[in-house]
Amino acid sequence: MFRKRLMRLIPVFTAFAVLVTASRLGAQDPQEGPSSKPADTKAPGPAKPPAKSNKDSATKNAPDQPRWDPLRAEKDIEVGQHYMHKGDFDAAIDRFQDATEAKPGYAIPFRYLGEAQEKKGLKKQAIKSYQRYLDLYPHAEDAEKIKKKLEKLSKEVENEKKN
Repeated sequence: MFRKRLMRLIPVFTAFAVLVTASRLGAQDPQEGPSSKPADTKAPGPAKPPAKSNKDSATKNAPDQPRWDPLRAEKDIEVGQHYMHKGDFDAAIDRFQDATEAKPGYAIPFRYLGEAQEKKGLKKQAIKSYQRYLDLYPHAEDAEKIKKKLEKLSKEVENEKKN
């Protein structure tokens, strides 16, 4: 039981370590100051206003939450699974999609997203989600199972097109 809990926390600790490292690296970047500009060889003229520095642009990209947030992604997955167990597939799909945006390149939410879409009957979207899962995690333990689901869903979509 302890091992299961520990295994669930490993991705969270890894994500936290990445965040801490990234924030430390960002804090060590030298800031542009007057000493980093080349000396002006022209005669002194009127003073120019200082150039506006590009501060953190992440706040401009996402008005309410940061775009890359692995801890939020883990929470979205957890809440999405809760909705799946309750049978609320729309809410689960929303949470799994949020997780894919919060941590792009993370395969797990795509698998859950595919499952929710499949259960809701969104076969084409489920195919895309499962395929993205396999693209990101080709050596997954359940890769064969997912490939079989992809074949089954593809056949069902083809049969629907014919009818």
